[in-house]
Amino acid sequence: MQGGQPNRRLTTILAADVAGYSRLTSSDEEETLARLRSHRDTIIDPAINQHRGRIANTAGDSVLAEFPSVVEAVRCAAEIQRQIAATDQNSKRGTEPDQRVDWRIGINLGDVVEHAGDLLGDGVNIAARIEALAEPGGICLSDDVYRQVRGKIDEIFIDLGEQSLKNIPDPVRVYGVEIDTGERALKVVLREDPLVQRPAVAVLPFANLGGDAEQEYFVDGLTEEIITALSLWRSFPVVARNSTFAFKGTSLDAREIGKRLGARYILQGSVRRGGNRIRVTAQLADAISGHQVWA
Repeated sequence: MQGGQPNRRLTTILAADVAGYSRLTSSDEEETLARLRSHRDTIIDPAINQHRGRIANTAGDSVLAEFPSVVEAVRCAAEIQRQIAATDQNSKRGTEPDQRVDWRIGINLGDVVEHAGDLLGDGVNIAARIEALAEPGGICLSDDVYRQVRGKIDEIFIDLGEQSLKNIPDPVRVYGVEIDTGERALKVVLREDPLVQRPAVAVLPFANLGGDAEQEYFVDGLTEEIITALSLWRSFPVVARNSTFAFKGTSLDAREIGKRLGARYILQGSVRRGGNRIRVTAQLADAISGHQVWA
């Protein structure tokens, strides 16, 4: 605080934490803490210092750092993930998926308030929310960060679309970073396929919650009408009915269905009949992150 006014500034915020930390500590607390500390001492903290970053706050399994350069922040994150992956590949315990100490990283460029060396504000909150969208061992960037680093960093960026973040009023466009880490390469299905530039939508058969066999024909017909209506929009492809109806009655994760169908978005829902009234619900999910986009 200076003269009663908060000390505000624009900075690049890197938020990182361990994926599945509670599960790991409940399984083997001492080993998890030892590996976390090793990551911090030999990889994370040195990388932040090397790229001119400053650690603003740490809390157990998380690290919050700021960088004067957006480019250096993203380079730092990529270096951290590559080094941790290489370390785990050389570790007997690190090769087991349920024993890995994987970090997720989110990076945002935003306005922050500094208080006693710590960083506060929406800029920090967005970085933390974006970090939660990253896969274990992955990196996610806000649109503001992506615009600053594209063409300047030799990494592959994947548009994950607009994401609704908890306690953030407006959706934020998020990009993933594809990190080639050898055996643990983070791959995005159909990255070079035109569907990435024109994201495909798959409409799954709506569920008949009424249990009436005659209504099953109506529900299937409703699904077909939606597929037909969406197909009229030429800005995105729609997966054919024969392909999506193969998943009728299944309970696979949206991400798995998206991989099998080559679809970026999954539309699914249900139909319930009560007397002369019909209730239809629909949900649109992002097949890369698995998060619900609209309902």
